[in-house]
Amino acid sequence: MAVPVAFFGLFFGYPVAAIVSRGLREGGRWRFGRFADVLGEPDVLHVLWFTCWQAAASTALTLAIALPGAYVFARFDFRGKQVLRAVVTVPFVLPTVVVGSAFLALLGRGGLLDELWGVRLDTTVWAILLAHVFFNYAVVVRTVGGLWAQLDPRQEEAARVLGAGRLAAWRRVTLPALAPAVAAAALMVFLFTFTSFGVIQILGGPTFSTLEVEIYRETAQLLDLPTAAVLTTVQFAAVAAILAVHAGTVRRRESALRLVDPARTARRPRGAGEWGLLAGVLGVAALLILLPLGVLAERSLHGPDGYGLGYYRALGSVADSGGTFLVAPVAAVWNSLQYAAAATAIALVVGGLAAAALTRRAGRLVRGFDALLMLPLGTSAVTIGFGFLITLDEPPLDLRSSWILVPLAQALVGVPFVVRTMLPVLRAVDDRLREAAAVLGASPLRVWREVDLPLVRRALLVAAGFAFAVSLGEFGATVFIARPDNPTLPVAVARFLGRAGELNHGQAMALSTVLMLVCAGALLALERIRIDRSGEF
Repeated sequence: MAVPVAFFGLFFGYPVAAIVSRGLREGGRWRFGRFADVLGEPDVLHVLWFTCWQAAASTALTLAIALPGAYVFARFDFRGKQVLRAVVTVPFVLPTVVVGSAFLALLGRGGLLDELWGVRLDTTVWAILLAHVFFNYAVVVRTVGGLWAQLDPRQEEAARVLGAGRLAAWRRVTLPALAPAVAAAALMVFLFTFTSFGVIQILGGPTFSTLEVEIYRETAQLLDLPTAAVLTTVQFAAVAAILAVHAGTVRRRESALRLVDPARTARRPRGAGEWGLLAGVLGVAALLILLPLGVLAERSLHGPDGYGLGYYRALGSVADSGGTFLVAPVAAVWNSLQYAAAATAIALVVGGLAAAALTRRAGRLVRGFDALLMLPLGTSAVTIGFGFLITLDEPPLDLRSSWILVPLAQALVGVPFVVRTMLPVLRAVDDRLREAAAVLGASPLRVWREVDLPLVRRALLVAAGFAFAVSLGEFGATVFIARPDNPTLPVAVARFLGRAGELNHGQAMALSTVLMLVCAGALLALERIRIDRSGEF
């Protein structure tokens, strides 16, 4: 646990604590009265209310739309299932600025709905809710569907033989078993929407603001660190509470059920009702996920002179960026790939060691460490990025001009995915295999190399793929620390969207499409090597 604890302490705890300390201390004394001052402002109370309201509404809508999809992926076997599973996961690993761009192309001014029916939904709460469902659909499908696929269907069939109807059997047998997974998925969706940033900023306009957006505004635009520190502390406390409840639901799910091989539970649909359900889920996936992504790609090809590759060719020239970049925008693709590769390596080392420690130890301290590993997913990325700038600025850790600063921030987001992917597989390794190797004279390093590694190799590749995809799309912290001459893809997209002009908008769509295709390719590769379907991601 030494390396993961040191990593999180130095690159997560220290920057966040420094931001909070600077905002709440004055003249060497803590000013806790600022909480009452800030939280008593009507505008702040409105932001808190909207943050909670939209997160609850987004969670309820996501569950209602995604639970039928979880059932279909768990119980049905149909052609193209692996490809569709990868496609519905693409939005989850896309940066929020790209999600906002996709829905802007669909719902905004000049978008598809505006052209066909004169309907605009940008700057409305409906655009925000739909974008959150688009973003989090895969969380429910993978978390709930992964467990549903391992529940023995014979238990429900036995209830029906004893006289229970289909709905009663599902309500009394399957639903109680699924409840921890549904609760875990709901909590994760609530967490991601509670801390929403890019979607709100692009689709909400000046009307709507969440805590994360307000922290960004107070930090980057108004330089009001005391208010930002109070809001960061409030968000941090809320996220910690959500993750504590989430950890409890995950432990109940792991310990209370007897599971079977998912290959034994999936079958081809039977009857008109099941085929109709499959068609409905495919239709929802097409409208909710494929349509925004398709419109995004179409807008990247649709220039003022018709369809073509004009926007893509413009990415190769500094002049065509309108002064937005010091280098050609296409350089952002290569920068992002390099940064994501370095972040993946860091995340695998830190996350792999953390997963190994959590596998072999128990107790309250380790459970707390498990929750700590998830905190970067819900902590303000704006706070982390700004904290990097003000803390990692003195020897021996003066990293402000170093390229490693971006991968370090991206690795903080990648580590939780590595841990959650590796942990179930490591726990499944029989300890007697390790003990037998040790009895035969193998050193601990050789035991790991010859026993553990062959069994977890494929899970390691899956973890690396997820870490790479989420690192590629990290935006909140990177927007603060990426250098102007080395922009990443999400930062480049945000800069283009922030400038007026058709060419800038088209290049934003082109870069977003490139990022979407890279993420889709990575996820398709993961589905081909993935063997365990029970993990959360």
